[in-house]
Amino acid sequence: MQLYIPALAPAYAKVQDCGYPLVRIITGLALIPHGAQKLFEIFGGNRAATAGLFSKIGLEPAMALTYLVGTVEFFGGILIMIGLLTRPAAALVVVIMAVAVFKVHIGNGFFWTKLGFEYPMFWGVVALALVFGGSGKMSVDAKLGKEF
Repeated sequence: MQLYIPALAPAYAKVQDCGYPLVRIITGLALIPHGAQKLFEIFGGNRAATAGLFSKIGLEPAMALTYLVGTVEFFGGILIMIGLLTRPAAALVVVIMAVAVFKVHIGNGFFWTKLGFEYPMFWGVVALALVFGGSGKMSVDAKLGKEF
């Protein structure tokens, strides 16, 4: 494919392999604090409040699910960030984001500023792309020579 600005070709060549790992790393980094809120009650987290919300919308057993979601977000985020077992970790994120969209946010409309489904849908789709793409070249899986 021809570039609109051919002079940019050398710059693109230097960074083209960095895009996918950047998405993977930022996705993991974005998930980790959400899990830490639920597991360790830091960053303003409150396990009882999260479990209360889960219970209110019919997700039971609420406290067990709070720990499960926190574990997926925290440890799954770490795995996604470093590129180890990316596909299974990202698949679990897809599931929790789908639940967030359809059980929590869909009734609030699209925009996140109104607690709509925009944010969890976005991260769910990014996680789905990671399921499709795997860990990539710059990952622990690549260093180990195996991928799920």
